[in-house]
Amino acid sequence: MPLDFSPKIHPGFAGKDKNHVKLSVVIPARNEAKRITPTLIDIDRYLEKQPYMYEIIVVDNGSTDDTAAVVSRYRDQVEHSAVFVLHEPCPGKGCTVQHGVAKCRGDYILFMDADNATRIEEMEKVWPKFEAGYDVVIGSRRIKGAKLAKKQPWVREMMGRAGNLMIRMLAVPGISDTQCGFKVFTRRAAQEIFSAITIERWGFDIEVLALARKWGFKIAEIPVTWYHMETELIKGSSYTNTLSDLLRIRRQMKSGLYDRIKGEGLEKKWQKLKEQS
Repeated sequence: MPLDFSPKIHPGFAGKDKNHVKLSVVIPARNEAKRITPTLIDIDRYLEKQPYMYEIIVVDNGSTDDTAAVVSRYRDQVEHSAVFVLHEPCPGKGCTVQHGVAKCRGDYILFMDADNATRIEEMEKVWPKFEAGYDVVIGSRRIKGAKLAKKQPWVREMMGRAGNLMIRMLAVPGISDTQCGFKVFTRRAAQEIFSAITIERWGFDIEVLALARKWGFKIAEIPVTWYHMETELIKGSSYTNTLSDLLRIRRQMKSGLYDRIKGEGLEKKWQKLKEQS
């Protein structure tokens, strides 16, 4: 399905080529009909002031509510719309984001959560990192300068900290927060990494960063302001599934699976993924 822009360009655009997309925003969504519109409004209000072209791709993962219809209505209401909805029923969030990334046209690709817990304005901190030569820039709630505008329940906080410690020990040492839903990639980094991921569920964030580290991409963390949002999607099983994914990534690293995947040719895998999406 082609993703075509509206004939009317957003007010802030100051470029010459409206087909040159600088930033693609991927939002995985499952049963987000109640929350997705405020998130789209917030993102659009920021990006419509920017001098570059952008696109927002909402990937609907088998929602049983009106998520897709709500996104489509929003698109129809905005004259300069660069909002698209893809229907990609997948086993989990990782697969959903992967298919969204495959559709992106931007020089830089951001994926963020539908609950808008980390706001698009954090991009102001991202661009200097890319200018400094980084390939992957991720939001962190655990480094100096980060703020928790609304904290999550203490039980979830403790489980998150314990899980993050295990992740650093087993997969990505040196990264303070692998699970914050705000990660930006250069196009080259996104293509290589998302061509090779094998984790389809919550643990894909860990795999993405483990591959970035393994293949020499420079990773920067930026402090973000985080607004906790309650969701029915995160349950007790989400933590056990993520632990299972973590152990699987560890095994695959040690077995040389990722080296074999890369040896088979990431460009071919990327083209196949684009054709499937």
